[in-house]
Amino acid sequence: MSLPVPSTTRLFSHVTAQAPGKVNLSLRVGVPRADGYHPVASVYLAVSLLEEVTATPRADGEITVSLSEQSSAFVDPAVIPADASNLAVRAALRLREHLGLDAPSHGVHLEITKQVPVAGGMGGGSADAAAALLACASLWEAGLSRQALAEIAAPLGADVPFAVMGGAAVGLGVGDELTPLLARHPVYLVLIPATTGLSTPEVYALLDRLREEEALPVPEGAPEVDRELVQALTTGDAEELALRLANDLQVPAATMVPELSEMLDVGLEEGALSGLVSGSGPTVMFLARSAEESFQLAARIEDRTGVAAVAVHGPVHGARVL
Repeated sequence: MSLPVPSTTRLFSHVTAQAPGKVNLSLRVGVPRADGYHPVASVYLAVSLLEEVTATPRADGEITVSLSEQSSAFVDPAVIPADASNLAVRAALRLREHLGLDAPSHGVHLEITKQVPVAGGMGGGSADAAAALLACASLWEAGLSRQALAEIAAPLGADVPFAVMGGAAVGLGVGDELTPLLARHPVYLVLIPATTGLSTPEVYALLDRLREEEALPVPEGAPEVDRELVQALTTGDAEELALRLANDLQVPAATMVPELSEMLDVGLEEGALSGLVSGSGPTVMFLARSAEESFQLAARIEDRTGVAAVAVHGPVHGARVL
C-alpha cells in the first residue's frame, strides 16, 4: 500500500484526539491454538467513556507520556506506565516507523486523560493507543484513512483497531478480524468501574484450568457469534438482547473476584434487564431499557452499595480529532 509523504510543515502546536472504551456484549472463547492464543467470537460495542490523548511536538525526538490531572477518579496514576511500555507510546513509535519519519525531528509528548477503568476489561489502554495514532497522524500530516490506521494498529492488540473504528462490530480470530455492524439503535448500560484490575492472561488461564478440571464445558470447534444477539442489537430489541448477553470469561473472573457475583445480583434486584462481567473483568455492566432507566438504575445501585455506578450508552464513534 502506497502512503502519502507527510509534509514537513507543522501546522499544529498540538493535536487532541479521543477514542472510546468498549464492552463485549458477547464473548465466546475457544480452546487455545498452537500459538497459545484463544480464538474468540465477540460482539464489541464502543461506549461513551472516552480516552483523550493530546500530542505535542518534542524537539529532541523522544516519545514520552504523562497522565492528565483531569483523569477520572477511577484511575490510579501509579498503575499507568510512564515509559515505552505504555501502549500509546508504542502506537506513536509504530506510526513513526511505518511512515519512515526521521526520529530526531518527530518527537512527541502524549498527555492522556483517562476515563476508562484500568485493567477493567474495557480496552482503555487500546483506546489510548487508537487516540495516540490519530493524534500523531494529524500532527505529522500523514493523510491516512481510518482503515489504514486500523491496519497499522492491529499488531498492538485486538482491541486497538476496534477503538479506531468504533461503533459495533463482530470480532473473530483473536478478536482482530472485525466486521462492522449496522447498530443504529442506542444501547443503555450502567457500568460498575473496577476498583482493582484483573490480569487478562490470568483470567484466560483460569478458564483453561476450569475446563481441564471439567468444572466448565469444553467447546467444540471454533467459537461462533450468536446471530439472535446480533439481530437484537441491530433492531434495538433490549429485552431480547438481555437474554443473549454472554461471556465465557465471567465464571473465571468471578472466581478470582467473588464480589463480582454479589454485584451482579444487586443490579438484577434493582431492576436491570441483565448483567454481565465486561470482557476479562472486573468491570460489571447492566442493561437498561432507556437513558432515563440507566440513570435511575445507577443511582439505586450507588445508594444501596456506596459503589460508583456510571450510566453510558453505545454505539459511539471511533477515534476522532477534537
